[in-house]
Amino acid sequence: MLDFTPVRNKTLTYSDLCRDLTKADLHRLTDEMIDTMLAIIVDAKDEDVDFVPLDPDANDTFGIPEEKDLAWTLGHVIVHATASSEESAALALTLARGLPVEGRSRYEVPWRTVHTVAQLHQRLEESRRMRHAMLDAWPDEPHLDTTYTPYPSVGPINAVARFVFGLSHDDSHLGQLREIMRQAHAGQSAAQATH
Repeated sequence: MLDFTPVRNKTLTYSDLCRDLTKADLHRLTDEMIDTMLAIIVDAKDEDVDFVPLDPDANDTFGIPEEKDLAWTLGHVIVHATASSEESAALALTLARGLPVEGRSRYEVPWRTVHTVAQLHQRLEESRRMRHAMLDAWPDEPHLDTTYTPYPSVGPINAVARFVFGLSHDDSHLGQLREIMRQAHAGQSAAQATH
């Protein structure tokens, strides 16, 4: 998996991080990320999907105001992360085709509808398939000179960097997934000890 630490520390740009990556690398990195998420939730039970963890740092500045300080469940994190990576894949496809990016391309499965481990697995595998399909839709000679600037702090990025931007977002939620699983299992252990 890619190490995003230098990008987050602003010692490396996304463009520099992605300079030598190929479409085949993006396929491989997609599988590594989805497999990592599946490994984190490998021991999850259905009750863990709706488990609300303690998260004193919860602060969703982009969500709806009444959910701004809401701690996220496993289901919420998975649908959020996959939606963002699918958006990155869609915008990367636009750039690879030599077209300007105009607006967003994001759909998120409503997190309140996700209650089972089977739904988490389905969402992750669906996201894997969708990301691979969008990569497969790239032209044989992608327009890697076509760029846009999603955020001033990121600078101009091409199709490869835009795709990797989604993987970076996934990566930023891995610790959160691990912590939810830790808290859920600690709660189960405590409940079993009292019986």
